[in-house]
Amino acid sequence: MQIQTFIIWAATAPRIPSTRLALHHFDTSYSLRLGALRPSVRAGLLCEQKYGALLNNFAAADHVPQELEPLNAADFVSEASQKAQQWQRGAAVGAAARGCQEGSGEGRTVMQAEMMAQAEMMAQAEMSPPLGASISSKIKCYTFPRGDITRFRPARPDSLGLLDYYLMDAASLLPVLALNVQPGDFVLDLCAAPGGKTLALLQTGFCGHLAANDISISRTKRLYQILHSYVPREVRDTVSVTSYDGRDWDQVKGGTFHKGAGAGSLLLQVLVDVPCTTDRHSATEEDNNIFHKRRTKERQMLPMLQLQLLMAGILAAKPGAEVVYSTCSLSPLQNECVVERALDIAEAQFNISIHVEDLSHFRTLFQDTFSFFSDCRLGELVLPHLTANFGPMYFCKLRRM
Repeated sequence: MQIQTFIIWAATAPRIPSTRLALHHFDTSYSLRLGALRPSVRAGLLCEQKYGALLNNFAAADHVPQELEPLNAADFVSEASQKAQQWQRGAAVGAAARGCQEGSGEGRTVMQAEMMAQAEMMAQAEMSPPLGASISSKIKCYTFPRGDITRFRPARPDSLGLLDYYLMDAASLLPVLALNVQPGDFVLDLCAAPGGKTLALLQTGFCGHLAANDISISRTKRLYQILHSYVPREVRDTVSVTSYDGRDWDQVKGGTFHKGAGAGSLLLQVLVDVPCTTDRHSATEEDNNIFHKRRTKERQMLPMLQLQLLMAGILAAKPGAEVVYSTCSLSPLQNECVVERALDIAEAQFNISIHVEDLSHFRTLFQDTFSFFSDCRLGELVLPHLTANFGPMYFCKLRRM
């Protein structure tokens, strides 16, 4: 009788929504780390997400800036590039101010003090030589100002049927900007679907060839749709879309690359945007929610999967090449801990030395658009915030030595 009662109770007991489980996980796992930021991050996750409009350089889209700029939208990538140039000029100003101070033998004048203050703010330009190059791509993405929740209209096709822009979380561009693709680079996007970052990589105009891989055939279909909606045939011909298990990339054989480079060849640049708990989706959407009880084991195994994918990316990269690891999770177990473990394994098992690149200049360059977490041990993390509701987005850049 007790067994029958339990079976009836189990069948009729209300199921706890996956979103509630996700929020419970947020409250129990992130509260200590986020501290005073927790309420604003939680509120941001639960409120409407902001988007950016990634301009399609392959479409006739000259009308888009003329349409968006009067609405107070701005290309945040170009603004950051202008800020970097100001830093470089500021470094020269600082040098002149220091020389003036040393020559006077007297206390600083008001003008000298102002020049020195400006120089201190811009001193990072001297410490980050690749700063300008890391944001000098052709990528253009419009966002509305902090606190402005205006929505973008749906994308429209040009005369050839190519859509004028792609709506995405603007923070998703930061891993692509961090990768800093150079002209002619061979690039691997190891977990490419649904395709936003793949499209952004193509917008640089620099990919000599792009391998866009994703294990999910259904998600790969979405990737194909994006490529056909935004990219002309001659550019699509430089893209190889595959559905291999990214963990086994080094075992993949065949002519995935053009120009005689086989799929097993070492690559120059690698983006590893791994599956994760997708914290914003998990907190707001029941559909395909990884906090569903039947996906508990899958969720618990995520850090191992992420580590295996990152190691595959590292092994695919040439010595001297760069790998960017990214997630849309707040979890340090899926972010810094995965990177730290990969560094240990690369050194101990493969005798590969990895240098973690400093991306702290991204915080200053993009602070007008995004809210960054200041306490990451490695990499950078964009936090959701009510006035700048992008992310979460974690990214970390590695260089194989």
